[in-house]
Amino acid sequence: MPHQYRSTHEDAGRRLDQFLVTHLPEVSRVRVQQLIEQQKVLVNGQQAKPSFRLRGGEQIQVLGPVELPKLRAIAEEIPLDIVYEDDDIAVIHKPAGMMVHAGAGATESVRNRGTLVNALLHHFSTLSRLGGELRPGIVHRLDKETSGLMVVAKNDVAHRRLAEQFADRKVKKQYIALVHGWIREDGGTVNTAIRRDQIRRARMTTRRSGGRAAITHYRARERFTTRYGKFSLLELNIDTGRTHQIRVHLASLGHPVVGDTLYGAPRQLAAESGRRRTPSEAADRIATLPRNFLHAAALEFLHPRSGAQQAFSRPLPEELESFLSVLRKSAR
Repeated sequence: MPHQYRSTHEDAGRRLDQFLVTHLPEVSRVRVQQLIEQQKVLVNGQQAKPSFRLRGGEQIQVLGPVELPKLRAIAEEIPLDIVYEDDDIAVIHKPAGMMVHAGAGATESVRNRGTLVNALLHHFSTLSRLGGELRPGIVHRLDKETSGLMVVAKNDVAHRRLAEQFADRKVKKQYIALVHGWIREDGGTVNTAIRRDQIRRARMTTRRSGGRAAITHYRARERFTTRYGKFSLLELNIDTGRTHQIRVHLASLGHPVVGDTLYGAPRQLAAESGRRRTPSEAADRIATLPRNFLHAAALEFLHPRSGAQQAFSRPLPEELESFLSVLRKSAR
């Protein structure tokens, strides 16, 4: 930015915000509307509303980026599952449903509450500052609906050395996922670049060129058929840490993670119909999981101060074990 465009006769009838979303593919529709509201967009030198309908031939100028209020993380007294802690690092088990940190566009409202960062600020006196005021201590992330292990840096030296290990692909990260369908191979590697979906901005995709390299290794632990369909329990290791990497890679194979409606999994699992059921069987006809069946189960890295090998693991959370038990009981 700044950018300048000219609409054509093919754009006649389109809304101004729709036009800009198309021409600014890395900017979300919300940000485009904020640009217009902050008078950062001119149509033929004049201010216009997001709903302004183009006629074709207009000169459209984008004067600069959105101005967002400065946001700082806020200490909150939130329970925290601390697996390990010393003067340099902490290893945390993050529950599903908790964001690691607020998004850059969040405000001092609900979207900046209940985050892992806010919990860290309450529990620890110092955290590294290299991630900025919004991400103190954060070296890597997990998706909101993914549970599992994360390492947190308490000082800048530890942060820098851990970040180097992640960049050099020396950190070992193992995940457990339950996916729909029987995966064909017992093991394999997905080596497909990932980029943000141009239409559905909340999603990532492997179908656009110019994405960032992403490598996911998988191994089938178990395959089973149930009244709710076929499933595969997978063990996964990733060499890279792209946004939604495991979820989008598995979906690209035709095996979305159970519960991951963003990438094609159903919201609920319905048991097959057929014979008449007892009342208790009828009550169990629908199975739901209000999160993704994806868990960061193991984490290995070198301690940033001593260089000693560190290895941590956590079993599946109770809600995932219970859901798996329901499926296994209905196996046939």
